[in-house]
Amino acid sequence: MKERNIIQVEEKVPAKLLIPLSIQHMFAMFGATVLVPFIFGISPAIVLFMNGVGTLLFIVVTKGKAPAYLGSSFAFLAPAGLVISQMGYEYALGGFVAVGFCGCIVALIIYKFGSDWIDVVLPPAAMGPVVALIGLELAGSAASNAGLLDETISMKNVIVFVVTLGVAVFGNVLFKGFLSVIPILISVIAGYIAALACGIVDFTEVAQAPFFALPNFQFPKFDVAAILTILPVILVITSEHIGHQVVTSKIVGRDLLKDPGLHRSLFGDNFSTMLSGLIGSVPTTTYGENIGVMAVTKVYSVRVIAGAAVLSILCSVVGKLSMLIQTVPGPVIGGISFLLYGMIGASGIRILVDSQVDYGRSRNLTLTSVIFVTGLSGISVKLGNVELTGMVLACIVGMLLSLAFYMLDKLNLTNDQE
Repeated sequence: MKERNIIQVEEKVPAKLLIPLSIQHMFAMFGATVLVPFIFGISPAIVLFMNGVGTLLFIVVTKGKAPAYLGSSFAFLAPAGLVISQMGYEYALGGFVAVGFCGCIVALIIYKFGSDWIDVVLPPAAMGPVVALIGLELAGSAASNAGLLDETISMKNVIVFVVTLGVAVFGNVLFKGFLSVIPILISVIAGYIAALACGIVDFTEVAQAPFFALPNFQFPKFDVAAILTILPVILVITSEHIGHQVVTSKIVGRDLLKDPGLHRSLFGDNFSTMLSGLIGSVPTTTYGENIGVMAVTKVYSVRVIAGAAVLSILCSVVGKLSMLIQTVPGPVIGGISFLLYGMIGASGIRILVDSQVDYGRSRNLTLTSVIFVTGLSGISVKLGNVELTGMVLACIVGMLLSLAFYMLDKLNLTNDQE
């Protein structure tokens, strides 16, 4: 294989590459995807199972043209947590099913009326900073996972973090041939070895875990109040999905909003969430961590994503394997996240560069400025029990501003029309 050769979406990958590349994607998503079930107080096994199944369904719905891994969504934490505390997890599952169903309806509406409206409400001057915010607002999460925001910073954590990030950064530049497509996996292995040397890895739970264990399936209960509490999250996940599809389009060099189409990817994402609620798992979403892996490795093959999905399903039924992966310490996850999240942020800047956004036009400068400040300021807007903040709030503000500018253009009131 040529150095840094791009492996495109539909290309086949030899088995000797497929396995390590799939493992690389699994490690990238694992830390975040198992955190959500821990917060909800359920076993991560059912989540790993549904993430794998949901990803495979997504690939089928999008006709194998949209490389994306579906992991646990964080957007539901606040409203679902409220429902769980008052009614129980089964009623939260009912809310997940309702949101997924409504998301599928939105996808069908987009199929009927098209997605050209996105160019109006999110022009490049708005889409660029929105995409950049996807990575930038996760920067604190990467630092937190690494233990760098603790009141007392452990030097052991710092050593593991530096080893992991150092191997990822310099490996991405120096590795050649086969090694050049698995720098993330190599950095995880290097960080794990450093963690073992520092004595921060505990194998107790691995020894106690059963070898085989079926996921714990649960079934939803439906309540109008619970559904209305969780339903506004559809604004968040729709905005997030569009942003992820745009940044993935830039990375793979194809317009995924046109082919396979936003309606297909949005339907696949929400259908997975609906199915997750029906069997007792958590809602799913396309994962920025895996988008970052594609940006680093230039390997976009959906076969690799499908391989990671199969490994996730395998981990859900092999208890010891699942627990072994969970022993990967936070500084290792934080180390690779530093690079992956940064890649997403850089992809947003790339949209501005590739689109040759003219900042001599007042509207472009205004859009980018307002969106960045809105997303990074920490301000939030509450709609019932749903909190809009960060990238999602910035996206909504950007869409409203862009729509206002479009209407003012139609009335010939603006002073910077092309």
